[in-house]
Amino acid sequence: MNIGDAAKASGVSAKMIRHYESIGLLPQAGRSDAGYRQYGDKDLRTLLFIRRSRDLGFSLDEIRGLLELWQDRARPSREVKALAQQHLAFLDRKLEEIQSMKQALAHLVSCCHGDERPDCPILESLSGESSSV
Repeated sequence: MNIGDAAKASGVSAKMIRHYESIGLLPQAGRSDAGYRQYGDKDLRTLLFIRRSRDLGFSLDEIRGLLELWQDRARPSREVKALAQQHLAFLDRKLEEIQSMKQALAHLVSCCHGDERPDCPILESLSGESSSV
């Protein structure tokens, strides 16, 4: 299949497919006589793996490690689990950060009258003129 077909089947844009090739996550595609990239079932499975990994928030470096483990049929599953646990801990920290940001913003919103007055605690806080947060 060509790059457009691979993109459609995998849910990964053609631009990202080329990028993944350029950084070595996806092997360089074979070429047709006319020079067009050609992808097979193995490439499609790899693209789906990458897309699902990205959907879970794994970084490209983490995906590289997961791909290596996926392709190594003799790998111990504890290595995969360790990578997933590390990522889960990262997501937990990010979730705490986001919850903290949400609370701070909710506080600012509750302090703003939202009327015709020019005073705005949200803008004052963002500019550092206030210690509302």
